[in-house]
Amino acid sequence: MIVTAWNNGSFHSSGAGYGLKISISDRDRFFKREWKFILLVLEGRTSAIKINVGKASFWNETCRELISAEIGKCLLQTGLTPWSKGNPPKLVMEHIADNRFSIRQTKP
Repeated sequence: MIVTAWNNGSFHSSGAGYGLKISISDRDRFFKREWKFILLVLEGRTSAIKINVGKASFWNETCRELISAEIGKCLLQTGLTPWSKGNPPKLVMEHIADNRFSIRQTKP
């Protein structure tokens, strides 16, 4: 699935305020409401990070963001942030199994 980098409007070198926005159709297809969290393996890393999906905002019609400072750090380290207004980078998110996913850059 293709996901979009997200920021809450504030740039933080700590990675805070960043995440990934999931489409409604991908959320409903790949995620389960009973999950409290997912495990996400970021590009270039071997261990997974834990992301909260057991919150109402992930399941509503407007938000749907996976939010984590670790995602922000990854975006910073790979040079994907900051981006020009209205032009956030797209990434590939792959469902591995159960509540486990991976993320990588799209190929140009």
